[in-house]
Amino acid sequence: MKPFDENGAFRPVVDSDGLRRLAVRGAGVTVLSNGLGFALQMIGTVVLARLLTPADYGLVTMVTIFSLIPMNFGLNGFTEAVLQREEVDHTLASNLFWINVGLSLLLTIGFAAAGPLLGWFYGDPRVAAVAVAVALTIFFTSLSVLHLALLKRAMRFTGASANDIVARAVSVTVSILLAWAGWGYWALVWGVVALPLATTAGAWVLCRWAPGLPQRHVGTGPMVRFAMNTYGRFLVNYFTRNTDILLIGWRFGPEPLGLYKKAYDLFVLPVNQLSFPLTTVAVSTLSRLTRDSTQQGRYFLGALSTLAFVGMGLGVDLTLVGKDLLLLLLGPGWEESGRIFTFFGPGIGIMLLYGTHGWVHLSIGRADRWFRWGLVEFGVTSLLFLLGLQWGPVGVAVAWVVSLWVLTIPALWYAGKPAGLGIAPVVSAVWKYVLASALAGCASAVIIWGIPSLAGTLGSIGAIGRIVVISFLFGALYLGAVILFHRGCAPIRQVAELLRDMVLPVRQNRGPRDNQSIVSLT
Repeated sequence: MKPFDENGAFRPVVDSDGLRRLAVRGAGVTVLSNGLGFALQMIGTVVLARLLTPADYGLVTMVTIFSLIPMNFGLNGFTEAVLQREEVDHTLASNLFWINVGLSLLLTIGFAAAGPLLGWFYGDPRVAAVAVAVALTIFFTSLSVLHLALLKRAMRFTGASANDIVARAVSVTVSILLAWAGWGYWALVWGVVALPLATTAGAWVLCRWAPGLPQRHVGTGPMVRFAMNTYGRFLVNYFTRNTDILLIGWRFGPEPLGLYKKAYDLFVLPVNQLSFPLTTVAVSTLSRLTRDSTQQGRYFLGALSTLAFVGMGLGVDLTLVGKDLLLLLLGPGWEESGRIFTFFGPGIGIMLLYGTHGWVHLSIGRADRWFRWGLVEFGVTSLLFLLGLQWGPVGVAVAWVVSLWVLTIPALWYAGKPAGLGIAPVVSAVWKYVLASALAGCASAVIIWGIPSLAGTLGSIGAIGRIVVISFLFGALYLGAVILFHRGCAPIRQVAELLRDMVLPVRQNRGPRDNQSIVSLT
């Protein structure tokens, strides 16, 4: 794709009707690609968990918890600025590219130099050497930020998603091959470095754009300020979501941290596979509807309802089967991760809903309000982490869940206030799914209470059997409760139509029935 014409203007995408179709197709492609990426990640997890130890994962996590902060400097900031701004030309994009790359280079050097300080903090000299290698990810990531943002602005989600899959495959392959060769934790380190390097190579192939030299442009300042507010929100959110890892690593060491981290990874998996990928599509779509607040609100509530239907059911089901699932994926020696995850599970569905408040902030151009809310989130969540730390990793997991249930409604109220979106429609869109999942989960827990855990005697076959039986039981009860509360199968039909529109080729002419399915997503 060549994003700019001969005059340096961004090539137009589509009209408003085409935007709806591209949004649905983009969501479908994004979710599908993340499913494939998840499959690759699971393959890597299954293999690497048998070649490496929890301490290996914990050691690398001690470094990446800090490296991801500078690595996301432009990725979370300039990406949203390019997507949200009404007009972007070649000169403006070039200025943003050089600002991002220049500052990222300084951050790369600074992080490598801070390696010995990290080694001192953790009391482990190996951390310093790992930090120097991982610092490369900061610079490599910066080289692809603007190219990927331009692809997404042009609604070229298929290319961006394919690039992500290939990069993940390269990363997983590098880690597995090196682990097989006996490189230990260095196998994880070089897999981490390979991911942004492969991503950048693919981004430059897909987006045929070479940035020009920096020039004075009236739009540079406002876009940089928007990006800084967005990155500020990322920083606050990042500290919120990683203070637990920092505290556990500092208090209990690499092995408990490795066990906790695997449980946490499964906890945030639905968000990584659904909410985060859909954020790009949602912001791109909702940003173009800011002049019609009624339609924008209707689209947002439709998306929220769909996420509630999927997320609440998925969260309770994973809570019921989490122990068996982690034992199946990770093998013997990781049983404690399964126990920790059962305390994480009740927060999965609400975490999906909580993340949507950022869609509203970004689509209306209020990254400053998003940043301010992040400070509130950080304060509440960190306090709960400190209170839960005395009970170890389990106490921290419970703190996570409590914080999400406490903050979600206030976060959506605060985000929707400038857009005229009240909290009553939000609650109305989700409460039936919350109640249905809770009732179905409690009923399933009572029924399966007497089913013995066959994993200990039958190994993987026993774990698979319990997962299938419990999931089928809960799924039937959950769908039954949803149908009962909605007095019909309308939610199920909407999701089915939505999946159809994601998968089937885009039709140029759609009737009212098709447009309803679009609204239910976007």
